[in-house]
Amino acid sequence: MERRVAIELTDFSYKHPDSSRKALDGINLSIREGEFVVIAGESGAGKSTLVRAIAGLAPAFDGGTAAGSIVVCGLNTRDNGPAGIARVCGTVLQDPERQVVMNTVRAELALPLESRGNSDASTARGVEEVALLLGIGDLLDRRLQDLSGGELQRVSIAAALAVRPAVLLLDEPTSQLDPVAADDLAWSLRRLNEEQGITVVVAEQRLERLLPAADRVLALADGAIACDAGPEEFLRWGSAGAGSLSTPAARLFVASGLADCPISVKEARASLARQGFTAVSPEPEETLASGSQRSRLVGRFSRKDPGADAALSISGLWDERPDGRAILKGIDLTVEPGEVIALMGRNGAGKSTLLRHAAGLLKPSRGKAAVSGRVAYLSQTPGAYLAGERLGDCVPIELLEEAGLAGLADRHPRDLSGGEVQRAALALVTASGSGVEPPALVLLDEPTRGMDMGNAEGLLARISYHASQGAAVVVATHDPELAAAAAQRTVLMGEGTLLVDARSVDVLTGGWYFATETARILDGAGGALLPQQGADLLAAAGVGR
Repeated sequence: MERRVAIELTDFSYKHPDSSRKALDGINLSIREGEFVVIAGESGAGKSTLVRAIAGLAPAFDGGTAAGSIVVCGLNTRDNGPAGIARVCGTVLQDPERQVVMNTVRAELALPLESRGNSDASTARGVEEVALLLGIGDLLDRRLQDLSGGELQRVSIAAALAVRPAVLLLDEPTSQLDPVAADDLAWSLRRLNEEQGITVVVAEQRLERLLPAADRVLALADGAIACDAGPEEFLRWGSAGAGSLSTPAARLFVASGLADCPISVKEARASLARQGFTAVSPEPEETLASGSQRSRLVGRFSRKDPGADAALSISGLWDERPDGRAILKGIDLTVEPGEVIALMGRNGAGKSTLLRHAAGLLKPSRGKAAVSGRVAYLSQTPGAYLAGERLGDCVPIELLEEAGLAGLADRHPRDLSGGEVQRAALALVTASGSGVEPPALVLLDEPTRGMDMGNAEGLLARISYHASQGAAVVVATHDPELAAAAAQRTVLMGEGTLLVDARSVDVLTGGWYFATETARILDGAGGALLPQQGADLLAAAGVGR
């Protein structure tokens, strides 16, 4: 029996307030009950706008003008509005910190259940089950204001799932999650879709984790559907014409001239095995590459001056809270001028707190953090830097031109995509000239959040520029590809301590989670971290090209 339609868009178009351009243009789309659909597209393509429209928020809450219709589980969004659609659809947007309303995690998860009249026992059971599903049982009695960005994202998703909606809408749900939590979320969504029949619609930049679960991928371009296909066909389409809409595995195979288009690490490894490639995994303490290879793979942006003072010097730093918890425990870290390091680790490991201490925004309980000049700091909430009715009122036009955003100067910051907000805020905080000295230390907290691959390349260029000018750059990230491309050192944090401080090539090839997809496919062979490096390794082994 054919499944019923869960979401139906008929010739739907939408314009943001004060905009002459259609953010969504003539969308016709049917999503059936129980489908798992991934929405892909470059930054500004319309992904978030489509999610907000399906949730009934655009134009009812966001303003603007719309034409056509959207029906969700039999409810027309125009007639029912966000509150009506929320009865059948759980929604988590790009900024989960704006969606939470209670003081504690337990209260936040209980709120949607209580609002539907559930008994105390039913509410308690629902809270426990959804907390176990999302791996946040240990957070239930924590205050929301004390959570990391990734922890808050999982709480928001759990709250959306608590009432077991027929449809789950997620906008960039893995953008603040560490690799372990992101994999767990992908597994949970797949299980909910397969076992409970929940229709899952996810707008996402980091495609590699979700494609194996997807039935369909919708690629948006300029507000219209450019591709509607299964995962493998989508990857072939993306690799052929829109390389930024791809995965590291697909880019590895394209760079190697291989015909297969794997949608998972497992498929990629199986394909290479059929072609006779056998990776030799390095031992944890083994030197991974020759000196000449290391110079190519490591230290791409380094310009260290041994005679200069450290740009950042942290010694014996503790951050202890009134409730007795220690967020940071005796941190010792030195970053030299021109050096780029990546901070990685689980959600709640202390990365963001460490950056705030380095920026001078927090006072240590013990120890100290010293810097040698101006600090440029971009937090996990870049929208907070854009306080105005127009983007052009928040960021000078010359900086918008540098960031490729001059055409958006008249848009309200609220109407920008997550990637556009990131780029605008980054341009603002790192600006110099007109009496403002260049930063000696650049601190970036999850800077690729909401960015497509093309804009991530622009971020790398900006990191390169600041390092070449002698600034130290510290990037807290869950993106191994960013760490591999930008940083010669990667520091792995856990429970407020520094677990590993080593060359990126050593950290990002030897693990299961904190490793690039290329390294996982090739078992860390040759220290290859990125697709082109992997293609070079395969060519040397006689595979491809």
